[in-house]
Amino acid sequence: MKKANYYTPVVTVFDETEKPDSNGNRKIWEHLISGGVSGLVIMGSIGEFFALDYEEKRRLICDVTDYAKGRTRLLIGTGGMNAEETVLLSNYALSKGADAVLVISPYYFSLSEREIHHYYDTVCGKIKGKVYLYNFPARTGYDISPQTTLELLRSHGNIVGYKDTVGEMGHTRALIQTVSQEFPDFEIFSGFDEFMLHNMLSGGSGCIGGLSNIYPELASAWVRVVDERNLEACENIQGIFDQLMEIYSVAEIFVPVIKEGVRNRGIEISIKCRNPLTPLTEKQKKHLSTIMAACEDRMRKCHIL
Repeated sequence: MKKANYYTPVVTVFDETEKPDSNGNRKIWEHLISGGVSGLVIMGSIGEFFALDYEEKRRLICDVTDYAKGRTRLLIGTGGMNAEETVLLSNYALSKGADAVLVISPYYFSLSEREIHHYYDTVCGKIKGKVYLYNFPARTGYDISPQTTLELLRSHGNIVGYKDTVGEMGHTRALIQTVSQEFPDFEIFSGFDEFMLHNMLSGGSGCIGGLSNIYPELASAWVRVVDERNLEACENIQGIFDQLMEIYSVAEIFVPVIKEGVRNRGIEISIKCRNPLTPLTEKQKKHLSTIMAACEDRMRKCHIL
């Protein structure tokens, strides 16, 4: 197996007026860095990138690179509906010290394989640094196929990885099998926490999973025991994550749930999300607290908390 990695797609903290909150964001970044995650992914889906304007994204990039650069790896989500803006934002992030950019493809029309290839061929040819492709069919309406990925890798040496946010591990496994022989160092991450170990066993690089916002120490413990080949500990942590996956179903959109979970851990941040996302109901908050309490009991028994 490769060395394991578990990156956090970080929530973006907004104040009560829905403006990005620099102090709140620093609190969550410190929580994650201190918790030992492999790196931060800023402005991913959980980070509500779709609700930020271009200047807000630039300011957030400046803030996180000033705060976290040199302390952990930084991937910045720069994809959007406009190819030229994606290139500009990507090069800006890289110039500020980001390790790489994560580029989701346009998500209004369901694109053909030819159009997907054309989009990434264009933007990756202009981005002056490392690029991770971001596949999230439930949000874009289409899939970046293993074959298209292989063709892009043959043309662009700066494409170094892929986040596969799908509910079927078989898709990720097929991607790994398609590209690994020709590009053995290409990094493939699962986008759901429960697949981290399966991803590693299939030849991938780990996970970019949102539950690590709440429990970074659990994510870092999993990385450690995977690298140690400690099967019993891996099994225990897999069971905890399997139980924690219920967090994603507390509300129809899980971003407010993740923020509420972070605050439940004692990190004093605003749980405000940008319109149209809404706060949790009292019933949903109780559901989340019940899940967390049960899992924290298991973590204490495993000496993780």
